Amino acid sequence: MAEKSKGKKASFFDGVKAEYGKISWPSRPELFRKTGVVIVVSIILGVIISIVDGAALQLFSLFIG
Repeated sequence: MAEKSKGKKASFFDGVKAEYGKISWPSRPELFRKTGVVIVVSIILGVIISIVDGAALQLFSLFIG
């Protein structure tokens, strides 16, 4: 049983190694550009969520008093 388990593990890691070789890594400029996009979009969404949250707070405070 232990030999069968060891074979499965080795097969799994061989598969992982094969798939790892298929990865298409981005170039350095592409990586920086995409990282910048993620940061900008995150900031914009944070601002939008803050505005909606503030508006909802004001709306609820009108009803609650």
